[in-house]
Amino acid sequence: MRTSVAAVVGTGFIGMAHVEALRRCGVQVAGLVGSSPDRARPKADAAGIARVYDSFEAMLEDPTVDAVHVTTPNALHADQAARALTAGKHVICEKPLGLTAAETSELLAAARDSGRVHAVCLNIRFYPQAHQLRALIQDGAIGQPRFGSGSYLQDWLLRETDWNWRLVPDAAGELRAVADIGSHWLDLAQFVTGKRITEVMADLHTFVPVRRHPEGSVETFASVDDTDDLVEEPMDSDDGAGILLRFEDGGRGTLTVSQVSAGRKNAVSIEVDGSDDAAAWCSETPDELWIGHRDRPNENLWRDAGALAPSAATITQYPGGHVEGYPDTFRGLFSRIYANVERGGPSPDPDYPTFVDGHDVVLVTEAIARSSREQRWVTVDR
Repeated sequence: MRTSVAAVVGTGFIGMAHVEALRRCGVQVAGLVGSSPDRARPKADAAGIARVYDSFEAMLEDPTVDAVHVTTPNALHADQAARALTAGKHVICEKPLGLTAAETSELLAAARDSGRVHAVCLNIRFYPQAHQLRALIQDGAIGQPRFGSGSYLQDWLLRETDWNWRLVPDAAGELRAVADIGSHWLDLAQFVTGKRITEVMADLHTFVPVRRHPEGSVETFASVDDTDDLVEEPMDSDDGAGILLRFEDGGRGTLTVSQVSAGRKNAVSIEVDGSDDAAAWCSETPDELWIGHRDRPNENLWRDAGALAPSAATITQYPGGHVEGYPDTFRGLFSRIYANVERGGPSPDPDYPTFVDGHDVVLVTEAIARSSREQRWVTVDR
């Protein structure tokens, strides 16, 4: 079997996470595309990648590249993904797939017409225990799911001197915390329950109304020194949100999203309460799945391939007791995507998130933004 060849567009934290995971999957990385060759070269050298493309167009013209990974700021996603599809490349795009549902709808249609593999990096669902939670619910192990609750909490934008392109609406879009990390939880909730979110009631808030930052760019999770040379910038995008949810089967849910929660570096948690039992998982203890009972002791199911459902076992790489975490989710996701790349196109029922899922999440987040503006329940417009 010929080894697939990928190119990665974007050289920030996530772009380099893609490079590392691709190599673990045995996919050759032909080169990088940065905002400029000079900015991309140090990242390429550090990763041992020989080629830095002069431009996005130069990468698309490389006949050796099978698949393009789009990891640039949000505002570039839809255009770059569309151009890569037109060039005959398979496309793996970071979320959000686009800034608006109109963009993502057009992109989904283009992807379907192209016959190319199309995927969105909703990688949080690729923790093995997230797949195990889905399997439990599908098998009826907790009864009828009634209530889903959880949160996605970070602290990297806690201080007024914390800065990144994600705080710039022209680059990131109208939503920030909800689009950046809340979208992962919304996808996870729909994935594990197998039910779509149909209505939302949201309260979004900006807790840091003015931020101070340097003139140049600041990489994700990097800190900024508090000096007199910082520029003041008024903020109106969401630092945090509280969201009520209704699911298509009558189930209910609540979600808390925050990027200003001190001490929480990247904490995703979800609990699904069923008519018989409950189950919960948290990324801070990723190998543990809690199962709650009313009339007998609760259980902790630890990640071990021999004890998991087949869907979870197939993305488990290490033996039990050897913790699998965030970087491993990309490997699990990419291994499934590239099985389709090797066959030349998407399977009839892809076992990874596609542009269908990316479009759907944007529909939900648009409803959340509208709900917060209008302070009322809003139906997701599918």
